Amino acid sequence: MLRFNDKNEVLKEDRYKAVLVGLQKNEDITYSMEELEGLAEAAGATVLGHMVQNLEKPNTATLIGKGKVEELAQLAEAMEADMVIFNDELTGMQLRNLEDALNVRVIDRTILILDIFASRATSREGKLQVELAQLKYRLPRLTGFGKSLSRLGGGIGTRGPGEKKLETDRRHIERRMYDIKAELAQLKNTRNVQRAKREKSDIPLVALVGYTNSGKSALMNRLLSMTDREDKTVFEKNMLFATLDTQQRNVTLENGRQFILIDTVGFVSKLPHSLVEAFKATLEEVKYADLLLHVVDSSYENHDFHIDVTNKVLDEIGAGDKEKIMVFNKTDLPHSEIIPVQGCDNVEISAKTGQNIAELIKKTEEKIFGDYVNAKFLIPYDRGEISSYLCSEAGVNLMDYREEGTFFDVTLKNSDYQRLKKYEIV
Repeated sequence: MLRFNDKNEVLKEDRYKAVLVGLQKNEDITYSMEELEGLAEAAGATVLGHMVQNLEKPNTATLIGKGKVEELAQLAEAMEADMVIFNDELTGMQLRNLEDALNVRVIDRTILILDIFASRATSREGKLQVELAQLKYRLPRLTGFGKSLSRLGGGIGTRGPGEKKLETDRRHIERRMYDIKAELAQLKNTRNVQRAKREKSDIPLVALVGYTNSGKSALMNRLLSMTDREDKTVFEKNMLFATLDTQQRNVTLENGRQFILIDTVGFVSKLPHSLVEAFKATLEEVKYADLLLHVVDSSYENHDFHIDVTNKVLDEIGAGDKEKIMVFNKTDLPHSEIIPVQGCDNVEISAKTGQNIAELIKKTEEKIFGDYVNAKFLIPYDRGEISSYLCSEAGVNLMDYREEGTFFDVTLKNSDYQRLKKYEIV
């Protein structure tokens, strides 16, 4: 069982010691295995070594070959490992057979990711979404998941539902899934009301999206610090899935214009489909965004792979066609040549040093306020409702009370300008 300090960090002496196993078919899985190691460390494990088998057809009973299972058992014993983590999703039967053969804890990439999400979720909705994904994973594996289901405690792969008792049956899980979906539906209705209020106020929404650990939270904090909102910064750390729950902040620019900035959960290759499905409720905020800032870790040599994975998830949630700015982050670190993405603006920045952040803000402003114009109005005193509207819905640069009425120098939407044009003065 893992123990945590007051910063929710795993205490070193209680870390699991794990061996990672990958099955290589036709493609090179070097990066996938490196990422698996990062996931394991993020969950609180110490990785002792890797094992990869080239095999065209997975073994039905154990995924890897019989000889490789014996070799893995010897390796785990020699290294004194207490856990083996597979890069591919395992069936219930494979989990059972491998645990019997290896005599150590066995989990797969999906369990690992779900466990990280379970430990990081803080909002009620986030916790429910993770629990729903866990139950969807466990439901078809009840017949072969006995040992894992019977374990108590908060170790890797055991957080949340499923470990409470061995006799947890299909009917109980299905009933719990029904209850979770009902509660998530209520939370969705609340979010729809909040979204309707935001849309009524015409405040643009900008969403940060991208691969996990690309620097989205760091960029959000940099933007907040440049707009005097340091008190609203979000948690950031150089680790996979440092941010899970969607964070939302108001950003006010120097000219008084405002927009809402949201930081979303990062994406990862082989993201469990059940998790994508469960988090569609949260990620749907991305669908309603006026602009996406697609943040890319330019220091990673094959960042095109990260871009492709992110675009694939965006397509899955129905946000693939949204207007975006490609934000190549971490340019303060060594990186290869950055090839601009066609069809959208590209900006090279460093959220850490602040390099080119002003340029990013300028491009963002141009995109979301492109239909805004500057105008000067003289509003008669008997049209106080217009003055109130301008004060609440437009960016007021100057307001002065004159003999004929209230003078406004404002920045407002072109549609509002056309409606109020008769009050314009030169």
